[in-house]
Amino acid sequence: MVIIAEAGVNHNGSIAMALSLIEKAKQVGADVIKFQAYIPGEMVVQENSQYQILKGLALGEKEFFLLQEKCAEERILFLASIFDEKSLALMEKINAPAIKIPSGEITNLPLIKRAAATGRPLLISTGMSTLGEVEAAVLAAEEPGNKRIALLHCLSEYPAPLEKTNLRTIKTLREAFKYPVGFSDHTEGYDAALLAVALGAGIIEKHFTLDKNLPGPDHKLSLTPGEFQKFVLKIRSAEKALGNGRKTITAGEKAVRSAAGKSLVARFDIKKGAAFSEELLALKRPGTGIPPQYLPLVAKARAARFIPKDSLLQWGDFIPEGREENETEGNSINGMQGRLWDL
Repeated sequence: MVIIAEAGVNHNGSIAMALSLIEKAKQVGADVIKFQAYIPGEMVVQENSQYQILKGLALGEKEFFLLQEKCAEERILFLASIFDEKSLALMEKINAPAIKIPSGEITNLPLIKRAAATGRPLLISTGMSTLGEVEAAVLAAEEPGNKRIALLHCLSEYPAPLEKTNLRTIKTLREAFKYPVGFSDHTEGYDAALLAVALGAGIIEKHFTLDKNLPGPDHKLSLTPGEFQKFVLKIRSAEKALGNGRKTITAGEKAVRSAAGKSLVARFDIKKGAAFSEELLALKRPGTGIPPQYLPLVAKARAARFIPKDSLLQWGDFIPEGREENETEGNSINGMQGRLWDL
């Protein structure tokens, strides 16, 4: 399970705050910290109201080199969403380990092809898109030969209502494209992410801030360091609870099984040489004797010794059908065990 702390633009244009976000993300257990890389003039027309806001939140080339170096120092992976080809070129220049395609760029097929051509792993968020648009994005990424793709289910509302999150889309994306699928979580709280883990998400992304009260577009819906640490612990616990899917008996269950399981028991005193029958046998605790599933076979045998009422039968207590009493006890035991395990 990969947990991404989405810092985005929660540094408010301050490199000092961005570096602090990296330190805190590492401390609270995130595997990756993600920023946003964009050139304001390449991303939005200057007459748009977003331009000045984005310009004030943008970081430059020098700052991104510092962020990458800080991530290496803290041993946390660096990641950035890209919104234009110049920012993609910058990610190549700083040797970013992977590229994030945000939901708003999922129909930007030229950018996706160019990002895929770098050979780096691509994380593609799928908010605000149809399944057909996701398919087009995947095909665009595959065109240069890149198969290192992960898809993130996402609801691009801020905050995203839990009842609209449609987490079963995780399964839909995994079955449709056969790539790893994660969840970019814009809901409040932890529930959606935990459900996503249960549904098989292998990547969880959540907004991260130093302080919810800071000015900026994403702080209020982000988790503080203390909240993010709880978030990580919950995700890790859910991951452990899911296990490996193999049906086995745990060490703890073995003791319970011995106490709570049933064994074959003599319902009455049984004389040596007497033929067993189901009427002579009962099934009672503890489960340390012969298991109940062997009742039909044991009922066809004869008693090798006197068996007191209410005692658990053991492997040496009977002679298998077709055996003579004068056969050695060891042979009787081995023969019966062999036949039972052949079932």
